[in-house]
Amino acid sequence: MENTTQPMLKKDYYLSFLAGLLIGLLFLPILNAAKPELYGKISWFIIPIFFIGAPFGLAICHILSRKIPVLWQLGKFAVTGVLNVCVDLGTLSLLTFIFANYLGISAKNLVVTGVSFLTFYSLFKAASFIVANINSYFWNKHWTFHQEEDKKTEFFQFFIVSVVGFFINVFFASVVFKYVSPVAGLNLDQWGLIGAIIGSLAGLIWNFLGYKFIVFKK
Repeated sequence: MENTTQPMLKKDYYLSFLAGLLIGLLFLPILNAAKPELYGKISWFIIPIFFIGAPFGLAICHILSRKIPVLWQLGKFAVTGVLNVCVDLGTLSLLTFIFANYLGISAKNLVVTGVSFLTFYSLFKAASFIVANINSYFWNKHWTFHQEEDKKTEFFQFFIVSVVGFFINVFFASVVFKYVSPVAGLNLDQWGLIGAIIGSLAGLIWNFLGYKFIVFKK
């Protein structure tokens, strides 16, 4: 059987290093929001781990793709996906931080006053999804699926797939946040991040299938 795996080019190494660097930088505010006591202990080596780990993991996927070709594309999508999750959660953490510290809108204050935090949380999550989605388009088009041709319907298809992914993402995140009680002693802000992770994973599964077989289909 002929090996159809694409070679790992310098571009792949450069972009994987860049993705790893961005993941590390964006993971820091997420860690600070989720586990502030852990942030001070391990924050100094978070960036080096992702900076080295992203290209190393991608190289392993490339080797394995000699037997299972789809792993090469899936590996790039995984790196891009982790980056998008960090963009999503990093934006969510930043919005929560700004509103909580400068506008006084926090989960604790709203619960005390009897106002639901879900409305604000859903808005924050929607905004963070939009930012992550813009990032996702460029990385997936030019790297993961290597689609340099500009089709007239491409962006429209991407938009439709992403909107469906948006509803899947926000739906799962909001359901977990509203209907599932926090576990392991997590507060509402931390549990909001858990909901965001679950929503992002559900959206990523849909997005990969939609991008591969609809938007960037060759």
